Amino acid sequence: MKYWERFKSYKERGEWVELEFMAQAAKRRFAVCKPWGETHYYDVGIEHRANFLRVQVKSTSYRRNAGYWCEFSPNHETNREYSLERLDLFAAYVIPEDGWYLIPAALLLGARHKGGLPLSPVVPPVKRKSYCYECYRGAWGMLKKSRNELARYGR
Repeated sequence: MKYWERFKSYKERGEWVELEFMAQAAKRRFAVCKPWGETHYYDVGIEHRANFLRVQVKSTSYRRNAGYWCEFSPNHETNREYSLERLDLFAAYVIPEDGWYLIPAALLLGARHKGGLPLSPVVPPVKRKSYCYECYRGAWGMLKKSRNELARYGR
């Protein structure tokens, strides 16, 4: 059994992935904030100079074709929807490959809302349009951008 399959629930695994993200961000000298409770639309806050970014952390271990399918929809048990007024960035962790993607929320929540997408840290995907998210793999510099800069990615 793989270590990530030992969690009792997806919620427990999600909490672990949030901790992994916070550790990776802290290792890169970002100030990390965790909101109290579960009423916020974001999982982690990142402070960098005058910026404060709201990050929603996601993960996947679901292999699909040449990559991994990652869902960017809210938990079905909540009645909340993600929006650009509440989120700035998605951090997606491909667990089996130990790969992080930092994707501006504007790309996923803009005019063409995407509930999920393929991430391909192993080999380039067959469909060229699926490859457009590979530039966000390991893109920790996204945490240095302002909300306005991230919002421009959706235009």
